[in-house]
Amino acid sequence: MFLSLTFFSLHRKKMSLKSERRGIHVDQSELLCKKGCGYYGNPAWQGFCSKCWREEYHKARQKQIQEDWELAERLQREEEEAYASSQSTQGAQSLTFSKFEEKKTNEKTRKVTTVKKFFTASSRTGAKKAEIQEAKAPSPSINRQASIETDRVSKEFIEFLKTYHKPGQDIYKQCKLFLDAMNHKRELSIEEQSECAQDFYQNVAEKLQTRWKVPPEKVEKAMDQIEKYIMTRQYKYVFCPETTDDEKKDLAVQKRIRALHWVTPQMLCVPVNEEIPEVSDMVVKAITDIIEMDSKRVPRDKLACITKCSKHIFNAIKITKNEPASADDFLPTLIYIVLKGNPPRLQSNIQYITRFCNPSRLMTGEDGYYFTNLCCAVAFIEKLDAQSLNLSQEDFDRFMTGQTSPKKQESDSFSPDVCLGVKQMYKNLDLLSQLNERQERIVSEAKKLEKDLIDWTDGITKEVQDIVEKYPLEIKPKNQALAAIDSENVENDKLPPPLQPQVYAG
Repeated sequence: MFLSLTFFSLHRKKMSLKSERRGIHVDQSELLCKKGCGYYGNPAWQGFCSKCWREEYHKARQKQIQEDWELAERLQREEEEAYASSQSTQGAQSLTFSKFEEKKTNEKTRKVTTVKKFFTASSRTGAKKAEIQEAKAPSPSINRQASIETDRVSKEFIEFLKTYHKPGQDIYKQCKLFLDAMNHKRELSIEEQSECAQDFYQNVAEKLQTRWKVPPEKVEKAMDQIEKYIMTRQYKYVFCPETTDDEKKDLAVQKRIRALHWVTPQMLCVPVNEEIPEVSDMVVKAITDIIEMDSKRVPRDKLACITKCSKHIFNAIKITKNEPASADDFLPTLIYIVLKGNPPRLQSNIQYITRFCNPSRLMTGEDGYYFTNLCCAVAFIEKLDAQSLNLSQEDFDRFMTGQTSPKKQESDSFSPDVCLGVKQMYKNLDLLSQLNERQERIVSEAKKLEKDLIDWTDGITKEVQDIVEKYPLEIKPKNQALAAIDSENVENDKLPPPLQPQVYAG
């Protein structure tokens, strides 16, 4: 998720003359909507709150539609002039005009989609026709058995609506119509489905307040139950859909966090002392909560996990410092918890909450505040560099590449309360670091030996070639065979006859 720099900026305190380490701070005003409405903004909405973002989104969409209309009209005029200049027939011009009209109508219908169509008479008729068609040819998705959780949520929702009497029946009817309409709108993009859900939330909330005169506190409870009922059924279709790059972003964030495994609390100026047993327990609970977020199906439940995690962080800071934690202490600790926990599908969960959560929860209250801080923490991790940790670029690069790691605690420096497992863990890390250095040296020497062998081979080959060129090999013709000394030589009769053996008597 691309986070707008105008929405928030993570800045540091300047180092003092005593080389004081900088901390991670974010001004509270930077968490609010940049339009100045007073609600919390969101990075996915480019720094706006839900209400302001929808206004800006509708303006941009209407502008795009208007530009498309103007382009179509201009092209139409150009074609008409071209046909007129070439003395085209009137029928051809009429046909061209009708094609442009049909194209513009389809474009407008495709772009302008709203939940209000779900509740019109025509949409009900279309839904009935679709049900008849599906009755003739039922699909596997309709015939499948509902999950246990879906059945449980449906029963709880019906029991909850019984307390609302007549409004409850109407709410249930509107929810069923919305779900049926969404089941037939699977081809819509995830942004358009999100827009439909947000419009539905707003429509139902307005009806609860104006038509049915429901008190504000009961409206909030009703909206929570509506969100739970709808999103439990829609979860598998709208969470991390294949048409988006959410999964790609998840893998990128996970890879980034793994590469930053060496970051210590001291580098982030985290005011938490994990040597205190109570603080260590709070840190473990915070990590558990942020990881548990992925197991929830309802956006409100995912937000609740973030809130519980944040409260454990505040408690850990409070126990360590013996005073209430501040916002400047909270954000570095949240970053540390995210780095230590590496929550699964972090970006997908953030996008899912942004798209389908009741906007009132993200705009106000502690849920919205903690969620905005989580977005800030993810943005900081994505952009973390040597300056952010007050390190030299050389040390930062060495840590990131795994060539070395920050110095671990020596075994004799541990407090007596530290368990043997922690001590052994640090010893093993030191051994792994030493083995890594030895392996790097071996690889370096092996590469050097390989280079020496290649150079030696090339040198020998060159010497042999030089010798061959200097002393070329000359092959002489084969000499004739010499005649036997005692054979008759018919070619030269001037030679004396061969010696004959003589016998002497003695």
